[in-house]
Amino acid sequence: MGMSAFYGPPKPEQDMIALIHHAVNSGITFLDTSDIYGPFTNEILLGKALKGGVREKVELATKFGVIYDDRVRDARGDPAYVRACCEASLKRLEVDCIDLYYQHRIDTRVPIEVTVGELKKLVEEGKIKYIGLSEASASTIRRAHAVHPITAVQLEWSLWSRDVEEDIVPTCRELGIGIVAYSPLGRGFLSSGAKMVENLSDNDSRKYFPRFQPENLEHNKILYERVSEIATRKGCTPSQLALAWVHHQGDDVCPIPGTTKIENLNQNIGALSVKLTPEEMAELESIASADVVKGDRYQSTTFTWKNSDTPPLASWKA
Repeated sequence: MGMSAFYGPPKPEQDMIALIHHAVNSGITFLDTSDIYGPFTNEILLGKALKGGVREKVELATKFGVIYDDRVRDARGDPAYVRACCEASLKRLEVDCIDLYYQHRIDTRVPIEVTVGELKKLVEEGKIKYIGLSEASASTIRRAHAVHPITAVQLEWSLWSRDVEEDIVPTCRELGIGIVAYSPLGRGFLSSGAKMVENLSDNDSRKYFPRFQPENLEHNKILYERVSEIATRKGCTPSQLALAWVHHQGDDVCPIPGTTKIENLNQNIGALSVKLTPEEMAELESIASADVVKGDRYQSTTFTWKNSDTPPLASWKA
């Protein structure tokens, strides 16, 4: 995502293709994008990077469902839109099939059964292999899974975003659904702490998130300082420790840290070598309890799992 959108200006295409190739050559096998990254330009970039035999080495995930209409954000999940988005993503990525296709945000006007029903047709037609949801509530996940197996749920999960542990993670585990943790480094905060905010450009969306506002940042930097202390003790970086904590949540959890720099990618891979004892996990969890962080994840909860329940199927008129 950060290669093309949201975290400052787009990065040079050739540098990003080289970074993707370095990731694949280093053993990374799962690439995650979305039609809204750019919009569209990140899928086009990935399509170029996947040429020359790279496509066969990776599982490819993309998403649909977030739109900006006159700069107003909305979500869509009606069948015609789902199908049109899939066809467009296949063209931009220059592939015949998408391995994992997520609904990026839930359209609360359309019963989830209707959206997943169309995704099921795309599976049957061979256009996608697996279905995923992102920022979905436990009840929405259950209803979706009853129509067609949901393979993965993407959610924000890190040492400073743990609200999913109460209900959503247990639901995924009960149903055998994989968990993909986005922003496992707290949007970069767990890599470099409060000082990262000083370097954010005006077109970096993080600048406007509640957690990065001065009144919250002063409090939140305590968490980073505590993580840093433990990392020093462990002989790793704070970001490696934060990533290792997510890895240690279980074999059903796959974190997807983003980066635009080869050295950061290498450091993220190094997190796999950081082993945490149950005591160390408990220590990290005690300093990162839910009430330790000030400020919401987003400016509004409108497009998060907290507002993702959809109308009953019986209410739908096609």
